[in-house]
Amino acid sequence: MEVSIGIIGLGSMAKAIVLPLLERGEYYPQDVLGIVGSRSSIASALNDLPKEVKVVSSEDTVSREVWKAPLKILAVKPQQFSKIKESVSSFQSNELFPKPLLISVLAGITLKSLKKAFPRHTCVRAVPNTPSLVGKGLTGLAWDDEITFDQKKVVRKIFEPISEIHELEEKQLDSFLALTSSGPAYIALVVEAMADGAVAAGLPRDLSNQLAHKTLSGTASLLKEKSLHPAELKDMVASPAGTTISALRHLELAGLRSALIEAVVLAAQKSRQLAEEVSS
Repeated sequence: MEVSIGIIGLGSMAKAIVLPLLERGEYYPQDVLGIVGSRSSIASALNDLPKEVKVVSSEDTVSREVWKAPLKILAVKPQQFSKIKESVSSFQSNELFPKPLLISVLAGITLKSLKKAFPRHTCVRAVPNTPSLVGKGLTGLAWDDEITFDQKKVVRKIFEPISEIHELEEKQLDSFLALTSSGPAYIALVVEAMADGAVAAGLPRDLSNQLAHKTLSGTASLLKEKSLHPAELKDMVASPAGTTISALRHLELAGLRSALIEAVVLAAQKSRQLAEEVSS
């Protein structure tokens, strides 16, 4: 089969990346090959994809065809990285792809590890976050030294429909991940807790959830559209001896600010640890 793009690990993030490419006609569904870990995962991987997309398990001999693709997206779990074996014997080079291009979205897996595992590829590290699923994401990119200007354009074109792109030094990607990729989980926890507080104070659950979500989205819009520093917005809301300053005092006493700071630092450290585990 002719393969224009290969997706190794076809979870929700990989789908968020490939679906806009198919919808815009950048790639034809019949030229996409997705690889999943087992045959039992094929049905769920096919959800939301055009019927012409071919999805097979890594146990299937057809899975080897993925290595013909000039462009591959590696989206398995970091713990599965060592199981992926490179093969490019049948790759046909061209002007745009003198070597096949491999884009990894794996947390903590460095360019050095990627180039060691895939020596016949040009490698890119991409760190997208989950809001990319609704076209509101952020993606950090770090390049292999061998990448060409035209290949950079190819990579940007993949992520621009779903996210705002930030080109970074690779050493900055762990911090970027800790804020933007892990950040939605921190925010979700805060929103859930706020809704729980409203329930405890007497509001119905459904209404509490709805109001918490709207408060989050409205606050984010206000900060962005008015170019406010978070401290400015906080001071706008907190009047002397009022309800908000009393609540903020409690949050400071409970250590919310320092807990969030340490959460970001710990997530960055864990990303670096994953890199060390893979390279050792």
